[in-house]
Amino acid sequence: MSIIYRDTHEFTESDLRRLFLSVNWESGNYPEKLRVAMTNYGSVFSAWDGDRLVGMVCVMDDGIMTAYIQYVLVDPEYQGQGVGRQLLNMVKERYSDFLRIVIVAYNNRVSFYEACGFSRGVEKTPMFIENF
Repeated sequence: MSIIYRDTHEFTESDLRRLFLSVNWESGNYPEKLRVAMTNYGSVFSAWDGDRLVGMVCVMDDGIMTAYIQYVLVDPEYQGQGVGRQLLNMVKERYSDFLRIVIVAYNNRVSFYEACGFSRGVEKTPMFIENF
């Protein structure tokens, strides 16, 4: 396996649909919206095996203080091979001068993010309004 990492906002709807649905994320059912969303993120780092999109991380930021990681996805066939860790390292490098990098982690993924340098917030609770 030879994974290539890219810093790009350009993706096809089919690439996005396949990756998002590979991890059973509802967003994969809206590939046209995902494609537009990718163009609006501050940073999008992606992992490719040939012409196959196998991972990505998307970050929103305010330009100077805080970066919010919105998505971290790795195709299940490529999980456990360092792809997600490399994508997060790219985020940490890009935003190393920011005061904070924020991620809301699913409970079953907390240990992975802790191993990548994130820590749990003290007296903080993530909150959502989801419209789907």
